[in-house]
Order: sequence, then C-alpha cells, then structure tokens
Amino acid sequence: MPNRRFRNVIRIGPVQVATFYDSRGREKHTAACTAPRCGFSADYDSRAAAELAARTHRCPAR
Repeated sequence: MPNRRFRNVIRIGPVQVATFYDSRGREKHTAACTAPRCGFSADYDSRAAAELAARTHRCPAR
C-alpha cells in the first residue's frame, strides 16, 4: 500500500476522518475506527459522507 499523506484529520468519537489523494490524484476522504479489534474503515468521495459514517458508526468492539 502506498504511503498516503493525510490532511485535515479530525476525530469523531473513536473514528478519525481524513482527506487524501488517491493513486490517480483524486481527492478522497476516509473514516477509520481506532478502537482495538474493530477494523472499520472506508473511503468516500465526499467529506460529508465520511463524517456521516463516523457519526453513525457503532463500534462492535465495545
């Protein structure tokens, strides 16, 4: 996996949301849960979608 340079990183609960450029130079947004044994992460085309996923994520590791 290439080294992604994340920017505009925020935390919503246990989930971090960040912006990066993919291998084709397109801006993407990711949401990833930092809780141990959770494993949730997803990439989105819009920042709003990534933040919505972070707000509605219910971590099964709790």
